[in-house]
Amino acid sequence: MKLVDQDRLKEGVAFLCRNDADLGQVVSSFGLPPLWDRAPGFATLVHIILEQQVSIASALAAFRKLQSVIDPVDAQNFIMLDPVDLRQVGFSRQKAGYAHNLAALVINRQLDLDGLAELDDEKVREILISVRGIGRWTIDIYLLMALRRQDIWPGGDLALISALQGVKGLQKKPAIHEIEEITNSWKPWRSVAARILWHYYLSR
Repeated sequence: MKLVDQDRLKEGVAFLCRNDADLGQVVSSFGLPPLWDRAPGFATLVHIILEQQVSIASALAAFRKLQSVIDPVDAQNFIMLDPVDLRQVGFSRQKAGYAHNLAALVINRQLDLDGLAELDDEKVREILISVRGIGRWTIDIYLLMALRRQDIWPGGDLALISALQGVKGLQKKPAIHEIEEITNSWKPWRSVAARILWHYYLSR
């Protein structure tokens, strides 16, 4: 299974620029997007849970506080934290419950995060969607950034939808069927297209 590394990122960008003039203009204006890769495993999944429905900066601040409390950020260390500790770090009650449950599953060997790297995208989705607090967006971000899969489109990502609207010059927020029509034309490099759009969103 080929992962998106720096060379494959460039390959995907070249493909998309040839096939979509609007993405080509973004790359021409702002340059190659970052790889934005993350180490697979428990810590990254907790970080993505923190990012659910909040700003990237807010989630990063909470994650860095967590890193200052436990080192490394792994399931064994995390499960020792009590609700007061987690609130002080910046976890909501709900997200603390999600992350605590995740830690318990890993410790009890009911969830093999290391083994996900060997599975195809749909099997990874099937396994993670059964974990409380992990929905489609969280899975998509994990597949794209941690497992570095090539053709992932995080459909619920508001920054991507906003960037897509801007890049395509749409008068209003695109409907689901419009998004699918546009993004399907980017296969098999939708993960790279997402990086280009995030780059546009953050660089404007």
